[in-house]
Amino acid sequence: MKRLLLFSLFLIIGFIAEGQYSIHNIKPDTLFDNILVKKISSDKQQTHFMIWVKKSVPCHYHAHHTESIVVLKGRAEMYIDSTTFKIKKGDMLTIPENHAHGVNKVLSKRPLTILSIQSPEFDGSDRIFGKP
Repeated sequence: MKRLLLFSLFLIIGFIAEGQYSIHNIKPDTLFDNILVKKISSDKQQTHFMIWVKKSVPCHYHAHHTESIVVLKGRAEMYIDSTTFKIKKGDMLTIPENHAHGVNKVLSKRPLTILSIQSPEFDGSDRIFGKP
């Protein structure tokens, strides 16, 4: 009985840890000129991406997705609709669907590194360039 209980506990811990990762260990795996996007995880509720930006991000919006970002490294000038502001390591913001956004300019020497969380699941087809 004890062995069965221990085995069950190991299985449960294994399933809990399956979706765990350290964002600090995720690095670009290829050279890139301006933007590199790497999918970390995804299910029908959400998709996580690491995004590295060297220069800027063109104006775009998501008609059916909310995007939350956490700045992990770097500094930049960003905008949502007509509001421009600076972002830096530790900042978090949420961009509701149908709101134009982008990065005017990266202000740091190293790439801007962000964790982007799209909800619901994001397949790339809802990135619409320009304004809604």
